[in-house]
Amino acid sequence: MQRESSRRGAPVLSVESAIGRGPFAILIFTALSARTRDETTIKAGRRLLSRAPTPQKLSRLTIPQIQKLIYPVGFYKTKARHLHPLSLALIRDFKGKVPSTFESLISLPGVGMKTANIVLASAFGKAIIGVDTHVHRISNRLGWVKTKSPEETSAILNRTIPNRYKRKLNMSMVAFGQTVCTPLRPFCSECPLTRGCPKIGVSKRR
Repeated sequence: MQRESSRRGAPVLSVESAIGRGPFAILIFTALSARTRDETTIKAGRRLLSRAPTPQKLSRLTIPQIQKLIYPVGFYKTKARHLHPLSLALIRDFKGKVPSTFESLISLPGVGMKTANIVLASAFGKAIIGVDTHVHRISNRLGWVKTKSPEETSAILNRTIPNRYKRKLNMSMVAFGQTVCTPLRPFCSECPLTRGCPKIGVSKRR
């Protein structure tokens, strides 16, 4: 999956080079990415981080300033309302550092299970899978799971996938979902996994 999506230039594979690998940058990008194309998220993340590369500097921005910097990411007004108190919580509760435990991360405003797991895997090297819509969709199409929600998929994958694959699985599947196993009419005729894929739930394909 990663080899094929890399060949096709999946946007998510350029995230680290665009915004950096630090825990705060990864947290900000992941928080902004929900329901937003990665190309848009990368641009918004770079604008915000250029003005506020630390929680301290982010806390000094007003919510309208944050909204202007991250527009046009999806739900930018709601995300801006979360990012400001998130910066304050990092300063108040974690000495300005992004915490490295699941419980601490989900205590932050606007941070849910998916964001926490991606930060743990990408920023801290933890053996855990962050499950977004791409991972959820592809796991069901491949028949790895039969689930209704990303939360159910996360529980099963984190229980069954060997630890050595977990850190890279989210990035590989997101990239594959952006380029080959797309939500509507996936490119099954060009997919390197097509022979072994049962294509569960796929009604139209290319």
